[in-house]
Amino acid sequence: MSTIVLVGAGNMGFAMLAGWMKAPAHRFVVVEPAAPLRERAAALGAEVLEAPAALPAEVDLIIFAVKPQMIEEVAPLYRDMPGAVMSVAAGVTRARLEALLGTRAIVRVMPNTPAAVGQGMSVACGPEDDSLRALVDDLLSVTGAHAWLDDEALMDAVTAISGSGPAYVFHFIECLAEAGETLGLPADLALTLARETVAGAGVLARSSGEAPGTLRENVTSPGGTTAAALRVLRDEGRLSALLKEATTAARDRALEL
Repeated sequence: MSTIVLVGAGNMGFAMLAGWMKAPAHRFVVVEPAAPLRERAAALGAEVLEAPAALPAEVDLIIFAVKPQMIEEVAPLYRDMPGAVMSVAAGVTRARLEALLGTRAIVRVMPNTPAAVGQGMSVACGPEDDSLRALVDDLLSVTGAHAWLDDEALMDAVTAISGSGPAYVFHFIECLAEAGETLGLPADLALTLARETVAGAGVLARSSGEAPGTLRENVTSPGGTTAAALRVLRDEGRLSALLKEATTAARDRALEL
């Protein structure tokens, strides 16, 4: 059993911790200065601390799950602590972390919040260290699917697609529900229809083995209702263009951070 220190129990840190604590295979110690966040981490069964002073002497992995703007302040507190490092701070490169923490094995990971229900998508980038990769694989497998990336420069694109991606989907659900209300549906029914349709379509897209375009065509009868809606969404590639613009903005913000 490895001893793992989770630095930060905000939205992303807590989402991952929630997945890990459902069947804990490691010892998790959470360092979180905010009392409400410590309390909810403790409710999952994790050990919690307000500051790193009382951490165990032997640590196998330190996970930084703090906002990228905080990394310069937080990371140096762990410079003299042993253990490899895994960071989920968007836009923070491994080179920047090494400058703050000294030379050590560092893995950069971009997860997303569905990790809390074991349905996340994470991408990792790090050294060819078999034991470290095995530990990271073990952690990420609990939270959903994951992949390794050789080119760290592409991590900002990963952030724009899957890291931020759940927010785009949640907003789509909001918009689809609002559209249902505009058509006269009760608000609660419109939200249920939007939420369950998106959830079901996601499961089908993942499990069917068919390409998304094929699944779209299967729903679209020539001259039918779906075709009428898709003409609006696909006219001059408007939805595709909007998503490219949005994800480029997310990627560029990750570079700025």
